[in-house]
Amino acid sequence: MTRPEIEGKAGETSGTPVSDAPSENWVDRYAPAWALPYLRLARADRPVGFCLLALPCFWSVALAGLHTGAAYPDPGLLMLFAIGAIAMRGAGCTYNDIVDREIDAKVARTRARPLPSGQISIKGALAFLAGQCLVGLGVLLSLNQFSIWLGFAVIPIVALYPFMKRISHWPQAVLGLAFNWGALMGWAAVTGVLDWAPVALYVGAVAWTVGYDTIYAHQDREDDALIGMKSTALRFGDDTKYWLSGFYAVTIVAMGLSGWLAGGGALFFTGLAFACGQFLWQIATLDIDNAENCLARFRSNRDFGLIVFFAILADMTLASFL
Repeated sequence: MTRPEIEGKAGETSGTPVSDAPSENWVDRYAPAWALPYLRLARADRPVGFCLLALPCFWSVALAGLHTGAAYPDPGLLMLFAIGAIAMRGAGCTYNDIVDREIDAKVARTRARPLPSGQISIKGALAFLAGQCLVGLGVLLSLNQFSIWLGFAVIPIVALYPFMKRISHWPQAVLGLAFNWGALMGWAAVTGVLDWAPVALYVGAVAWTVGYDTIYAHQDREDDALIGMKSTALRFGDDTKYWLSGFYAVTIVAMGLSGWLAGGGALFFTGLAFACGQFLWQIATLDIDNAENCLARFRSNRDFGLIVFFAILADMTLASFL
């Protein structure tokens, strides 16, 4: 691919959907014209990212409930974390696109995004970012004091993430540190403290993100190499499946340790075995040279997360009857 093919003219893409959004997504079908660019900026047309942010929160709330003997996770906390995940995922994407707008204009997959294509001004994006952050702040202030301080502690990691691709092949690791903070927050919101179980869960979730975002990054590796950006996809190259095996193994072991420390039983570990099978399918069927294949495997991590969550729920239900 030549540089002109990558750069193109951003304005020519202003009316087209973003390339990695699902076809017939609800935003493109139902959103009014004035809201469409902002919803795309928040990635509302790609809801899998919300799931990947919310699920570690849900795991953590559920494991804390299992640890404390609850029959089910606190529904109020799950709702708060869902709202927070929607707001902060959108805020994170908005911030990332503000920082990366010039880079995104040079990459085929991202040049139709609202900022590089000129659909939204920087001033409008900043105002939208502020609004989403206010929603997230409202959710955070609804939690206990320990959780509030813990929530603020992630801000430097979030602020650093968009710049990592310029200096390191490991931006996926920094994304993992930021994106899975909910694995700590959920437990803290239930118990008011941290323990080794959520720490182990956080370690496993970070390794999970390095794995799935490496798969995602393979869609852009040629463009990234051409414009000087770095990623684990470029770092791992043809050895990606071996690296994925290692990171996904860390995920399963760390999550198993977290479940054991929280008091998980047979149903949890049975579910974790099914989740491990989902990982094996991803690795066995991954084709790093096929963008559609990579996107499908990336999206399938929502299924992995749901398997883990329902495994915890099943274990909580069984424990409540014993």
